[in-house]
Amino acid sequence: MSKQNSDFFPAAYDELGTARDILRFAVSRFNEANLFFGHGSATAFDEAVYLILHTLHLPLDNLDPFVDATLTRAECNKVLKIIERRVKERIPAAYLTHEAWLGPLRFYVDANVIVPRSFIAEMLHENLHPWILVPNRIRHVLDLCTGSGCLAILAALSFPQATVDAVDLSADALKVAARNVNDYELNERVQLVESDMFTKLKGRKYDVIISNPPYVTAKAMAALPQEYLHEPSMALASGKDGLDHVRIIMEDAPKFLNKNGLLIIEAGFNREGVEQAFSGLPLTWVETSVGGEVVFLITREELVSV
Repeated sequence: MSKQNSDFFPAAYDELGTARDILRFAVSRFNEANLFFGHGSATAFDEAVYLILHTLHLPLDNLDPFVDATLTRAECNKVLKIIERRVKERIPAAYLTHEAWLGPLRFYVDANVIVPRSFIAEMLHENLHPWILVPNRIRHVLDLCTGSGCLAILAALSFPQATVDAVDLSADALKVAARNVNDYELNERVQLVESDMFTKLKGRKYDVIISNPPYVTAKAMAALPQEYLHEPSMALASGKDGLDHVRIIMEDAPKFLNKNGLLIIEAGFNREGVEQAFSGLPLTWVETSVGGEVVFLITREELVSV
């Protein structure tokens, strides 16, 4: 691509040459455009570094050895093109690269699923300790509203003796999940189920149910940054107070949990709303990297105690 082929950054295609040049240019353009960063990167700098390294097929954790490298014209054009799309179309970086990361694990993503960013992942990296003390005793896990399948895969890796049901209403989302399950060679242990919540799970019982369901309130949906509009709305919206899906899970989960089974739900930064909706239930709020306002858990016995 040369400047006559792009009217968005016309001079950049002819004047920038090193990775450092492009990094500075990208950060300037991202800030100028007031891009929103909530899909894996926290700042314009972090996102620019990621897009440059990914596009050039370089290690994602080490920019320093390459920052003053002169790029070929083809490489420069390729990087600038993805930067241009990020600014012009405001597409989340994960959709541009078709990858998202939860800790050290990579997952394929596209616009049929939300970009993975669940704080339940942090808990699964620790095998749900201290709530699960013997991981090998966990035999059946449900991931409700699985999307890309990332939490189901993490659950299978955390509990090596378990089978995992990964449930979603979207057939398109399950195609993405199937790709990820296959990438991790977990087809024999992770079963994908197309179902509206618990509808097609009759008779099944689980030691652990995890869910990162839709939880965005109607007011928040109306004010979402443009980047979020690229994600499927059915994976975000959950009624006026953001708790429509959580209510279904809380009501039906006891029928599907084994004795002493554990239910874990991510509900956004909505602790106050959850506690109002389920006052009287002994919810335990988990301390995550963003505090104790996002994920709660409760046992089967506690669910039916009121």
